[in-house]
Amino acid sequence: MATILVVDDEMGIRELLSEILSDEGHVVELAENAQQARDFRLQQPPDLVLLDIWMPDTDGVTLLKEWAAQARLTMPVIMMSGHATIDTAVEATKIGALNFLEKPIALQKLLKAVEQGLAHGTAAPAPVAAAKPAAGLNASGVPMAAALPTASTLGPAADTAASGGAQQAQSVQTASISFDIPLRDARDAFERAYFEYHLARENGSMTRVAEKTGLERTHLYRKLKQLGVDLGKNRNEV
Repeated sequence: MATILVVDDEMGIRELLSEILSDEGHVVELAENAQQARDFRLQQPPDLVLLDIWMPDTDGVTLLKEWAAQARLTMPVIMMSGHATIDTAVEATKIGALNFLEKPIALQKLLKAVEQGLAHGTAAPAPVAAAKPAAGLNASGVPMAAALPTASTLGPAADTAASGGAQQAQSVQTASISFDIPLRDARDAFERAYFEYHLARENGSMTRVAEKTGLERTHLYRKLKQLGVDLGKNRNEV
């Protein structure tokens, strides 16, 4: 049993997360803004924090920076948002966030992220000032934006990297993407190659692709349309 602090200005989100996590046997504390989160952290460090990015008084990234600067980031923090960009998520992980969940949050993703966060323990992440210049690259030299689907960063698509075709996917991505283009274009190119790989591998089954990539089907359709991925090619299921 762990103590989990949920910080979100939306009452519905707080109540839903509280109900789910309480059913899992955790003690859930709620904060509707950054000040309430600060007050709770001063009284008792929680075992895990679920922190919304967009809040009216102080946003979650600012609060995360504040905790890191004050050496109070001694607990795993999972960021949440329905509007944040990948750049914002990457910034949060550089500051010390363990993971990032996109709203609406699927139950399976939430429970997996919480389990990983609690397993991570209470080791304090490195403060912002200690971040190395190379932190934006992964072990293969790929920009972090192209390495988001990993357990150590954003987590939801980590299972895909563990599959038998992971090395093939990595070689395709790095071979076809130029690092001499703007980051946003490189990110789009990576995501396009990533989804086309899984569509081909699953013979166009949207259900299996959604499971492999960790996305809700509605979000997957929206993402594929945004990237201009041809849904008619190898498409067996919608």
